[in-house]
Amino acid sequence: MNVVHSFEVILALLAAVIVLVLIAKRLHLPPAAMLILGGIGLALVPGLPTVQLNPDLALVLFLPPLLQADAYTTAWRDFRADLRIILQLAVGAVVFTTAAVGIVTHAVLPSLPWAACFALGAIVSPPDAVAAAAVLEHVHLPRRVVTLLEGESLVNDASGLVLYRFSVAAALTGAFSLAQAAESFVLLAVGGVAAGVVIGYLGSLLLGRLRDPNLATVSSFLLGWGAYIGAEALSVSGVLATVACGLIVGWRQHETLTAETRVAARATWGLVTFVLESLIFILIGLSLRGVLARLDGVSALPLLWPIGAIIGVVILSRFAWVLPSAYLLRLLIPPIRRRDPYPPLAIPVVISWAGMRGVVSLAAALALPERFPGRDFIIAATFAVILVTVLLQGATLAPLIRLLRLERFDGPGTAPIGESAARARLARAQLAAIERVSAAEDGSQRHPRLLEQYSYRMRAAERFSQGEQELRSHRQEHFSAVLIALAAGREELVRLHRTGEIHDSTLHALESELDLEELTARRFADKP
Repeated sequence: MNVVHSFEVILALLAAVIVLVLIAKRLHLPPAAMLILGGIGLALVPGLPTVQLNPDLALVLFLPPLLQADAYTTAWRDFRADLRIILQLAVGAVVFTTAAVGIVTHAVLPSLPWAACFALGAIVSPPDAVAAAAVLEHVHLPRRVVTLLEGESLVNDASGLVLYRFSVAAALTGAFSLAQAAESFVLLAVGGVAAGVVIGYLGSLLLGRLRDPNLATVSSFLLGWGAYIGAEALSVSGVLATVACGLIVGWRQHETLTAETRVAARATWGLVTFVLESLIFILIGLSLRGVLARLDGVSALPLLWPIGAIIGVVILSRFAWVLPSAYLLRLLIPPIRRRDPYPPLAIPVVISWAGMRGVVSLAAALALPERFPGRDFIIAATFAVILVTVLLQGATLAPLIRLLRLERFDGPGTAPIGESAARARLARAQLAAIERVSAAEDGSQRHPRLLEQYSYRMRAAERFSQGEQELRSHRQEHFSAVLIALAAGREELVRLHRTGEIHDSTLHALESELDLEELTARRFADKP
């Protein structure tokens, strides 16, 4: 396949993504599940070109920007507050699942060496950040549960890949040292975090000096790739480096980036994230053809039992780790229990069920050396695990959340004041600033209209913060009326342009203002 043909295939896949996502919306299914099914359907169509997923390219192309995007929007304070539980999931659950899968794999396939069995366990043990983000985007969960799942998916790839490296080395050389593995894991983790923090701080300084939104947005992408590639070149964890970099840049972006840059970057990152996530899932489905080609001539029936057992232990081992760890530590350590009481059973059940695997697992399986024992079986088993977890768990996560009524546990969070009270504080500070610059020495006002406008905003914000429930419907009516006015203004603006009364530059400038006003008004008009 030449370069032009490859580009044409990518365009065709993007067109397929649009169709499949529209179908998913119509059927109320997770887009990730529909994209994998669509990819499988394309893989089974005879005559279509075979699309190979290069594992090295997949990791370096897809993983850094998607990890960076997730880390960038992660609430650092919430992440730090729940770091203990996140590490229980990202390290403890991965190690436990690796061991469980390795033991069960060796039990159902005694001919497969122990190291190869544990390599399979390391491949399928970490839930995928991309899969988690794609599914969680379409379900409503308590904020803390989202923090735990997203935080786990940001960190667990590092622990899974470290276990994977040592398992592969042990299978190929026959040597393994637990002490050496533990030491290497610590060095990889600490080194990766340190590299990410340094790159994040330096990158945020650079972004603060770039006033051109396009340059700043491109630089933000380069930071994610730079953190990953640089850390891997230093033989430390590229995953943790990218996550640490994203957390630092996300925390500092409110002071370093201009408003114009934030708006442009948010739109660009949203588009790129959608395209990359969609291509990942459709490529996973297309990988079925390669899996079937590897198993050509091999009867599938003898493989159903071992693969089914592996899928079962992948799902059940997460329950076996999450449910006890949610309660045992609190039972054994009273200070933890007092600070963080027992959660309702519904929460660990949902966390246990939200264990979708994705591109990292598939790329790790495909990256196994050709002479690796049981390579074809491991690839087939990995594909089956991804398929079942995304299609079964991803598609049923929303119904499970509704069945368990998890919205009951969506508390207000730990912030001392809510959004409406914070808005009133902002309005008061803005009014004070206008009063200072408006007052002239002779007692007159330089900006009386601004003073009147900000005084009204402050009174309205304080009135709403004091009687939020009673005034909510009035606020929605107000901004619905604003939307009607904006639509009328937009219609008149287009008419002026169509009749030649205004230039294109005037159209774009005024349209941009209307767009920003509409975004704000629609946010409040649609807010319950």
